[in-house]
Amino acid sequence: MIDTKATVAAIMIDCHDPDELFAFWSEITGIEIAQRYPGYIFTTPFDGNSIRLAFQQVAEDKTVKNRLHLDLNHENPEELIAAVQQLGGWRVQDHEIDGFGWTVLQDPEGNEFCVTAAD
Repeated sequence: MIDTKATVAAIMIDCHDPDELFAFWSEITGIEIAQRYPGYIFTTPFDGNSIRLAFQQVAEDKTVKNRLHLDLNHENPEELIAAVQQLGGWRVQDHEIDGFGWTVLQDPEGNEFCVTAAD
């Protein structure tokens, strides 16, 4: 049994072009570059918490659905969805369960994420 708790340093996103994918995520979340290494970009945390993204250059294409994804809240989900589409992402599917709705989207490299209305 480990007697210490690990902390999350970053949510790593595999991609072909870290600069391009960072630019997309920066536009919709406001994150900035904190550190850069060959093939890697680590961002500043999202506003209001310590969670940050990192982009890792890989050679292989994404081939299956993500097993881990981001859920984003927004005051006007349709406005954010339109911005995602203008930036090269796309809408995949809308869902609703018992009055709770969300939209699955993909970033320009096909990584899924969801958008819901802010509480």
